Amino acid sequence: MKILVTGATGTIGTAVSRVAVSKGHEVTCIVNPESKRTEKLKSIEGVNIIPCSIVDYNRLELEEKYDVLIHLAWAKTTVSGRDDVDTQLVNVMYTLDAVKLALRCGCKMFIGAGSQAEYGIKDEPLTPELPVNPESGYGIAKYTAGKMSKILAEKLGMRFAWMRILSIYGPDDGASSLISYVVSSIEQKITPALTKCEQQWDYLYSEDAAEAIIAVAESDIVSKFYVLGGGKGRPLREYVEIIRDIINPEIPLGFGEKEYYPHQPMYLVADITELTKDTGWEPGTSFDAGIKKLVSYRSK
Repeated sequence: MKILVTGATGTIGTAVSRVAVSKGHEVTCIVNPESKRTEKLKSIEGVNIIPCSIVDYNRLELEEKYDVLIHLAWAKTTVSGRDDVDTQLVNVMYTLDAVKLALRCGCKMFIGAGSQAEYGIKDEPLTPELPVNPESGYGIAKYTAGKMSKILAEKLGMRFAWMRILSIYGPDDGASSLISYVVSSIEQKITPALTKCEQQWDYLYSEDAAEAIIAVAESDIVSKFYVLGGGKGRPLREYVEIIRDIINPEIPLGFGEKEYYPHQPMYLVADITELTKDTGWEPGTSFDAGIKKLVSYRSK
């Protein structure tokens, strides 16, 4: 297939590009002209790059035709920007612009990146059918973007999938993520300042997430919402201890030094039954193995 990817310089986007190329697909990445991470995409043989800001998707015209558009671009995803309501609202518009771009490019399918934040606070595994109650501006916008883009894609005759993504880690992850922060701190022999880390969490290695998204692109599903995670949870404290033990068991951990952030969910575990049934995809990388891969990548 010929695949368009927006937001391709992020953790998931870079992994999607690598995995898609490895499976024989032709990949074109639409990237922010101001992104400092574009060089990593250029190192992937066979990837084409088109500079275009998310604000200009509505004006972008491409001569070539494509089969699938995977929309990962989103402004202000970190904690500090998640309640910036003005930005989160226009993200919905940008998502609809991406659907229209997909139509202009001849795409038969649109795949969008949702979030666990769409569910709000839950104490049970997240399923596609579970009622949502988003509390952050980010979660509200993601939910709205997913539902509106579904309506638009169906109206325009495109197949549709919306991936509600949980916690992803791996190479090219942002420095502000918990995993990157803990890894970096321990590598520098610094005690990371943490919350009590009592949350029951579900982490998925970025390459596994990419495999899942490409599996959906390769499927014949018509219109579906999925939850994308590892499918198993454990206390966040255990994840942090595993990272510490792999890198430097001597470093103490600063549990309880920070407060939980607003809208902090304490239970985030995906039910991937529907995704596995439809595509055959299952996670292939344990957390221990993923952290070892990440540490090895950082040392290069």
